[in-house]
Amino acid sequence: MQRLIETLPRLRRAHPWLTDLLLIVLVAVPPVIRPQPGWRPVWVQTLVYAVLVLPLLWRRRRPVLVAALVTAGFWAQYLGQVWGQEPGRGAVALAAVLATLTVRGLRRAATATMICAAGCVVLWIPDWQRDYGGPGARGAWLTPLAVALLLAGAWVFGEYIRARRAYLAEFERRAALAESERLAVARVAVAEERARIAREIHDVLAHSVSVMVLNAEGGRLMRHTDPTVVDRTLGVISATGRDALDELRRLLEVLRTPADAPPGDPGPGSAGGEAGESLSADLRRLVARLNTSGRRARLDLDGECGGLSADLTVQTYRIVQEALTNVVKHAPPDAMIHVRVDTGSEGPGRLVRLRVENSAGAGATPEHRGPLLSTGHGLAGMRERTALYGGSVDAGPTPEGGYRVTATLRPTAATPTAATP
Repeated sequence: MQRLIETLPRLRRAHPWLTDLLLIVLVAVPPVIRPQPGWRPVWVQTLVYAVLVLPLLWRRRRPVLVAALVTAGFWAQYLGQVWGQEPGRGAVALAAVLATLTVRGLRRAATATMICAAGCVVLWIPDWQRDYGGPGARGAWLTPLAVALLLAGAWVFGEYIRARRAYLAEFERRAALAESERLAVARVAVAEERARIAREIHDVLAHSVSVMVLNAEGGRLMRHTDPTVVDRTLGVISATGRDALDELRRLLEVLRTPADAPPGDPGPGSAGGEAGESLSADLRRLVARLNTSGRRARLDLDGECGGLSADLTVQTYRIVQEALTNVVKHAPPDAMIHVRVDTGSEGPGRLVRLRVENSAGAGATPEHRGPLLSTGHGLAGMRERTALYGGSVDAGPTPEGGYRVTATLRPTAATPTAATP
């Protein structure tokens, strides 16, 4: 029985003509066409019967025309006294077309059909009074009451079906809208993830490759004058390459991690330890790589180490790394570099301030006077990182001919995101 209940709706939707056929069977069976005293000849009964029943096959395509034909057949049944005073077959056919009109929302046609049917029933009442009336008789009023209840019930049933279909259509529309919104959000998330990964790979490779190229060129120039500098330079190149490979490996691990797995610490210093202390060690290693080939880099660390999230320390490291990458690319070889990171004190108004500044250098040329960050992705990447923590970035030349990048992050204003490598 349960399987039959589940199958019937699907069968009705796939073959709507089955419903029409069932309706005709209910209207036409049992047959009333037979010779009987007081009734019209069989051929007249057959003709009126066909007008009442056969149009129901087209009630979905031409509901108004079918309603007009069935109403005309009902009036013909009354005027011709086809089956005497028995209105049942015509009333059932009228109920079917009324339900169809209301389901389709054709309320004007349904109202007109109801008025015509009511007029016919009212005109029929005197005949019922004459044939079924008498002292204590109730049959004269039971028949019109039954017809009225049948037609009213058909109207209410049609309105119910129409309201249910509208509800289901609205439910499906909202479900489709929710699905499209989910897909749109997923596409945006994928685009943001791609941009984030591209930014991370750019930061890792740009800085590491720039440092290695710089040291390789410096070592080549110094190989005949000071072999110890060459050894130290090769050591820096090797360490920088290994660090770059480690960071790329962590990025790949993040990409391979299932979406439902707990997030790791894919950024610099993820090997362990407290986030602030790890940031200090990472920054010292980062700045130490630049103390070759004539450059002098200095790092100043202020503030408290505790209370910083792993993601914030990663963003801080990446901003400093990107700023130093642009210094390596654009500043003269003998430029002095000063990096200052102030992590502030724990509390509601805590700020993390960064500053990366390089001097003009003795051999500065016009193209060396300040990295052109606005022409590449460096400054844009920094702004994206600081925006995650409600901060800002300011970059521009110094009065002495060097260049300065400053950034501010607000740990308490972090946008909810997963840890960004």
